[in-house]
Order: sequence, then C-alpha cells, then structure tokens
Amino acid sequence: MDTDRLLELVPHYLAMLLLVFLVLGVVRTLVGDVGFWVDLAIIFVLVFLYRPVVQVLGIAPSAWEE
Repeated sequence: MDTDRLLELVPHYLAMLLLVFLVLGVVRTLVGDVGFWVDLAIIFVLVFLYRPVVQVLGIAPSAWEE
C-alpha cells in the first residue's frame, strides 16, 4: 500500500476511534457501567457500521472503493 492511500485513510480511522470513545462516554454517562461485553458489542457495531455509513454519505476515501 502506498503512502498516499495510507494518508487518505488516517483521518477516517481517527474519526472512527473518536466516535467509539464518544459513544462509549455517552453510554456510560447515561446508563452507567454496562460491562465489558456490552462495551465490546458497541465497539463492534460502530466499527462495522462506520464504513457503509461513510460510503452512503459520499465521503469515503478512494481506497475503500476498490
């Protein structure tokens, strides 16, 4: 993988990481401690839904279109 494609993906992976922390913070604030397995399930859902949502919004990097 060349550096241009990698640099194009970095903002999306950072956004995904920030989204995970934000959602987990909101869940913990509203509900309290939900446990490891629920946290892990939330992370999996967010990570697997990020790419299709970004593609539907039309802001996906070109590296994901191949």
